[in-house]
Amino acid sequence: MTDASLHKNLTERQEQLLASLIRAYIARPEPVSSKTLTLTTERNLSSATIRNEMAVLEEKGYIRSPHTSAGRIPTEDGYRYFVQYLLSNPSLPLPEVESIQSQLRDTPLEMESWLQTATLILAKQTRSAALVTEPRVWAEQRFKHIELISTHGRLILMVLVLSTGSVHQQMLVMSEAIPQPILTQASDLLNRVCMDQIAQGVRDRSRGLSSILAQEIGELAADALQQVSELSSKILYRAGLSNVLPEFQGEEGVRQALQVLEGQVGLDEILSEMADKQIGGVQVIVGGEGRWEQFSNLSLVLGRYGTSRLMGAIGVIGPTRLHYDNAISTVSYIAGQVSEFLYDLHGEDTEDDEASSPHTQASETGDVPE
Repeated sequence: MTDASLHKNLTERQEQLLASLIRAYIARPEPVSSKTLTLTTERNLSSATIRNEMAVLEEKGYIRSPHTSAGRIPTEDGYRYFVQYLLSNPSLPLPEVESIQSQLRDTPLEMESWLQTATLILAKQTRSAALVTEPRVWAEQRFKHIELISTHGRLILMVLVLSTGSVHQQMLVMSEAIPQPILTQASDLLNRVCMDQIAQGVRDRSRGLSSILAQEIGELAADALQQVSELSSKILYRAGLSNVLPEFQGEEGVRQALQVLEGQVGLDEILSEMADKQIGGVQVIVGGEGRWEQFSNLSLVLGRYGTSRLMGAIGVIGPTRLHYDNAISTVSYIAGQVSEFLYDLHGEDTEDDEASSPHTQASETGDVPE
């Protein structure tokens, strides 16, 4: 569920203590003492044994001691280990399933209403801030044809035709004026070797060409293919901001949460990675995972919804002290319900033209009334 590369390097007893400490800290954000853990762990362990094991957990970087407190709190690596190894496919309790189904049954059969309702339900069930991105057509674009046209002086026009039939045009400034016959030779060469290739294929094949010009144009064409293939992450609806702001222990976390929810920080890269996940698949990001600085004080639980070709994300955002069991199970279930609705509404034969996507019904990011 999380992409953090942590090795499973704890004993069963250490894992149990780490899980108990994290659950205790999530329930009450105060440093957890060894005495508290003697009351919450299933094993009959002495305080001395627990202190020794906590020292090991601290040495490995999974817990830390804030200031001079005798207790310990989880680190981001501790939360990641917990999510990756100690949560075994949490499922939603039946009463919550029935409650969600009841609320969705009362929702008008249109995508805009379903996404609004799903966002509100998610915020309420998880007591967190929830968001949903608009559904987008997902298809990795392929190279079909390229044409290079000399326009004026050092300027040339690159016309790139994609596998879906769409056309990308880009004006290029070269280091010197290039005659049209040379441009035609370069484009003919690229058309022969790059036909039906995705961005990386175009990049790899053009690098092996004898023509320096064709190599340079191939790199630019690959960049264009990659850009148009990336998913947009426009947030369509959000809810539950008041649930989560008091939970942050510093202004930086509040600022980052607001930036994400207000659409100032994109989720494009994460969504593109999620395209390979199964429908209802969940991705958990704790503290940015060392890859996304804009999420360094946050945890995100995002689920993919849609069909094989139409995709969006729905999820929750909060501090790293998040109720992961509840968030993961709720996000997964609601993403699955929205996917079923979308399949019933559109089936798998979604057109490549984004104009056919239901997101065209709403052009503004909306706060769902709570």
